[in-house]
Amino acid sequence: MTTTGGRRAEADAEYTDYVRSRMVRWRRTAYLMTGDWDRGDDILQRVLTELYRNWARARRADHLDALVRTMLLRRLLDERRLRWARVALGAALPERHTDPVDPTDRITLIGALRQVPPRQRAVLVLRYFQDLSVEETAHALDCSPGTVKSQAAKGLSTLRALLAPTLTAR
Repeated sequence: MTTTGGRRAEADAEYTDYVRSRMVRWRRTAYLMTGDWDRGDDILQRVLTELYRNWARARRADHLDALVRTMLLRRLLDERRLRWARVALGAALPERHTDPVDPTDRITLIGALRQVPPRQRAVLVLRYFQDLSVEETAHALDCSPGTVKSQAAKGLSTLRALLAPTLTAR
């Protein structure tokens, strides 16, 4: 018979495996939404803490990835309204994820993405960086597929206008 401690250890191992397998994608999403690795990491850490506290219930969800993605997106969208004091803890900087994309292009894209309104930015990140379908994006953002399509079109239009000077200069 499994003890309570044994079940807890199994649940902890299951949580750790789940988070480890998805961490890079969630971290990238948080960065794309905030334009800042540290802010994105802070928000993701809060989401992962909440997920851990509610793991017994969360792991029984029909679509756990969708649940966590929704938690993350809501925290990211709320973060703009809930400006809290940011304190850098620790003497050493954390390791950074390296991206094979040209750094100049990445900086340009992230700068333009920061200027897109938050709701449109969320749609663009989910649709084009997370590769979610229109329906999955609508579910994650708790809106209709038509809203996703219109927000994506507006967001892409805004991005094109912001990036046009950069693209024509090449």
